[in-house]
Amino acid sequence: MELANRVQTLTPSSTLAITAKAKELKQAGHNVIGLGAGEPDFNTPEHILEAASKAMYDGFTKYTPSGGTIDLKQAIQKKLKEDQGLGYDLDQIIVTIGAKHALYTLFQVLLNKGDEVIVPAPYWVSYPEQIKLAEGKPVFVEAQEENEFKLTPEQLEEAITDKTRAVIINSPSNPTGVMYEKEELKALGDICLKHNILIVSDEIYEKLTYTATKHYSVAELSRELQEQTVIINGVSKSHSMTGWRIGYAVGNKQIIKAMTNLASHSTSNPTSISQVAAEAAYNGSQKPVEEMREAFSERLEKLYNWITAIPGIECVKPKGAFYLFPNVKKAAEMNGFESVDDWVTALLEEEKVALVPGSGFGAPDNVRLSYAISLEQLEDAANRIKRFVENHQ
Repeated sequence: MELANRVQTLTPSSTLAITAKAKELKQAGHNVIGLGAGEPDFNTPEHILEAASKAMYDGFTKYTPSGGTIDLKQAIQKKLKEDQGLGYDLDQIIVTIGAKHALYTLFQVLLNKGDEVIVPAPYWVSYPEQIKLAEGKPVFVEAQEENEFKLTPEQLEEAITDKTRAVIINSPSNPTGVMYEKEELKALGDICLKHNILIVSDEIYEKLTYTATKHYSVAELSRELQEQTVIINGVSKSHSMTGWRIGYAVGNKQIIKAMTNLASHSTSNPTSISQVAAEAAYNGSQKPVEEMREAFSERLEKLYNWITAIPGIECVKPKGAFYLFPNVKKAAEMNGFESVDDWVTALLEEEKVALVPGSGFGAPDNVRLSYAISLEQLEDAANRIKRFVENHQ
């Protein structure tokens, strides 16, 4: 049977590939440390679980509006106002089945065949695939490591063509953990206003930051930039709710209406119980969020020091998310491997440490390490990596 062209161009996830190999080794009885996790290792806070349980027993188990319940939209509306000073009407908000679904639906309603979206590299693995599924063209711009992997105004200006519809800004970033400063966002935003390019602002890690510098959304810098931006966010990372699958998009009414219409024919609605849980996440205590952030901050400091002490490994220090994205090219060359991917494979086979190759993120000299596991496991993993590098010198 012949499959549709749109799925034949998709690139398999490097994250899933390394996870599958690690699982295979675990099942064979090996002590594998997986640093590929893209989710917090904390359970969902108690008050959120209680709200979901009550909703089930109260019978809130039926269809909801396709774009989300009024109560959850109001909670998101309140959150945006309190956190970022942004005002949105309810018809400027759509609740989706995770932030990934928000992005997918956005590209489906935004792009026609051949339309271009500027994707700064390193990038989250699903951006280019979702753009291709909408028959668009991802235009990769390599953000330099010496500039903390941030897209510059000059690079953005140079990448723009008459087919450019949007640019993605992911801050804090997956996979690098870097975060744009206010002035950097303003400079990029001004170029987008000049060329009438939509800004897709992926802010899923906004609550997980480890610096005195405030996280800014480009949308909060001016009224014009707010109108030019679609914010993508959700509760998956901030409230340890990855499996609940609740995200959202906020922005232009016409875009949100089109996304809602599409959702009505594809998913009907986000899970009713998960929407109640997400409402409790935003309206309830934020103490568990802060406790999780503090734990990640401690892990970042220690893992960063352990990893950068290993010969041949350099790393831009992250300011958010829960990943390190070190450059291991020198280590791989020093160890006699032709590529970082080969180095990663050998590390998994010999020391049973699973990293995600940077090639899947558009950065073949790097690897992604998640610190969403215990400090004890992180220290053990760092020691194993150090031993591997030293043994192959």
